[in-house]
Amino acid sequence: MLNTMLRSWIVGAYLASLALMVAISLAVEANPSTTVFLFVLGVSPAIVIAVLAGGAPSPTPAEILYRVRARTDR
Repeated sequence: MLNTMLRSWIVGAYLASLALMVAISLAVEANPSTTVFLFVLGVSPAIVIAVLAGGAPSPTPAEILYRVRARTDR
């Protein structure tokens, strides 16, 4: 339960900070291209995490060590 609450808290804080960043950019009358750039810069880590989360599971330390030993034994 704590993981779920913490995860939703982090996602909420991330979205709030992204909205705040765009709002401040609009408040200081920055160029629209600057505002879009800041938005894309803020969204890109979430896109990378989403792409990586859908991939294969990461190998365990035992699998990594076995591969190293198997390659050096040949």
